[in-house]
Amino acid sequence: MEYIGATGVPVKFDSVPIEDGIDFHFILSFAIDSDPSGNAQNGKFSPYWADTLTPESVANIKNQHPNVKAMASLSGWSIGNKVLRWYNPQNTQLWISNAFSSLKSLIEEYHLDGIDIDYENFPQRNSSFAYCIGELITLLKNQSVISVATIAPFHTTTVPYIELFDNYGDVIDFVNYQFYTDKVRQPKGYLRAFELRADQFDKDKLLPSYEVNGRGIQADASASNGYYYEKKSQDFLLNSTSV
Repeated sequence: MEYIGATGVPVKFDSVPIEDGIDFHFILSFAIDSDPSGNAQNGKFSPYWADTLTPESVANIKNQHPNVKAMASLSGWSIGNKVLRWYNPQNTQLWISNAFSSLKSLIEEYHLDGIDIDYENFPQRNSSFAYCIGELITLLKNQSVISVATIAPFHTTTVPYIELFDNYGDVIDFVNYQFYTDKVRQPKGYLRAFELRADQFDKDKLLPSYEVNGRGIQADASASNGYYYEKKSQDFLLNSTSV
């Protein structure tokens, strides 16, 4: 799974090396239910990823590589210099309805297969996050709008995501945990972190990851090193499946 388009760099899908022997997910970053100034739009999502990632380019890369799926990641950390936060909508059913309608249109326009949940800031208590997101994913799947849904917690956001997973784990396909936030430096430390997150979520749905310069690998930054880590990780997966 590769995040792409979050930084505004004019990255393109066909620049990223893709091995056909594995499942490859592009995660377009981000679809945000806020306006460009960061004002909440009550579940009405708009795309904020790089302009080079057009609907036509999504269709083309999927046609070239049948193993590729494309997803929209929801929210992220910020828009411009405005930190994005989960807010508790006054009417949860209206938020769910707005989110379903706006994402359905976005998914159909961009030929997407799913969504990735990446809200990263939350109120201290009584959050409606788990209910709203769980019901949204359920509705999108029940209506066959999406075929895959992932969540992207990290070390300070595990509590709301555990609540989400505990209540709606049957409609969540993968846990795209951001292991770089645990700041482990040794293999044993990584293993302990993985065991902890596997216990909190589900070991069969938990994805491993690794960091580059303090962040997970992202296509936007990888062009500068010739997509070295994308090549290495795919080689590893291909060799693992052939053993």
